Amino acid sequence: MAVYNSFFKNLVNGINLRISKSITNPYRNVNINWFKLKYLKHLSADEIHSHKLLQHETFFYGGWEYLHGLKEIFIEGVYNQELPPNAYIIDCGAHIGLSVIYLKRICPTAHIVCFEPDAKNFNLLQKNISSHQLKNVEAKEEAVWIENTSLNFIQDGNMGSKIGDTNSSHSVTVQATRLKDYLDTNVDFLKMDIEGAEYKVLKDIESRLENVSKMFIEYHGSFQQNNELLEILDLIFKAGFKFYIKEAASVYDQPFLPKTFSSEYDLQLNIFCSKN
Repeated sequence: MAVYNSFFKNLVNGINLRISKSITNPYRNVNINWFKLKYLKHLSADEIHSHKLLQHETFFYGGWEYLHGLKEIFIEGVYNQELPPNAYIIDCGAHIGLSVIYLKRICPTAHIVCFEPDAKNFNLLQKNISSHQLKNVEAKEEAVWIENTSLNFIQDGNMGSKIGDTNSSHSVTVQATRLKDYLDTNVDFLKMDIEGAEYKVLKDIESRLENVSKMFIEYHGSFQQNNELLEILDLIFKAGFKFYIKEAASVYDQPFLPKTFSSEYDLQLNIFCSKN
């Protein structure tokens, strides 16, 4: 009888846990209830929408992409860290500004320089900086690169906009600035989410990484570029960083089998770098 009661209790607890997981809404902490979550998931990416985040209107295009950003940044806390007062932060690939809003939340006195070359994203970045009344933020409509020049850029108005070629119907010319020129002083946090350009940029700034205390890299690459990933990790190690790696996206749920979803990359990794 005792064994039966124990089995029944465990069964009930397991059912309750599954029910709890199915109705739990992690977005409630960012002012999104269950009904609004369903609504946001189906919003078109062709027009501007808004949502009150941290008591301020926040502007975005596609609902799914906005929810992804909220989950990664505000719920999972991908950039959560301890920063000194008046921290100097460089945000490469600021998109619509969710990372900037979050970093100013954890360090209100920070001075942030943020780069976003996609014109549609940059427009919302400026609107969100203004709406959240963020001070000490310099927003630059530029790509970070290995020289000051003009580049072909595939402008999709989403997180996937990137340096590309003229074959795309969305290709435009954007201004690029050499990131190395911004690293001649102490940088408390350098964030790089630049859709495949990270290898060349990291190679160019290698000699200035001594000035960087913490760094976040979202790496995008194919299996044919594994050698570049190894070079990046070696470069990080030689610059005095310890690093931790997590998947940014699970491209292969079962790596010996084909991709589980359509992606031009085989690897999307978050690389967290810090010095002792």
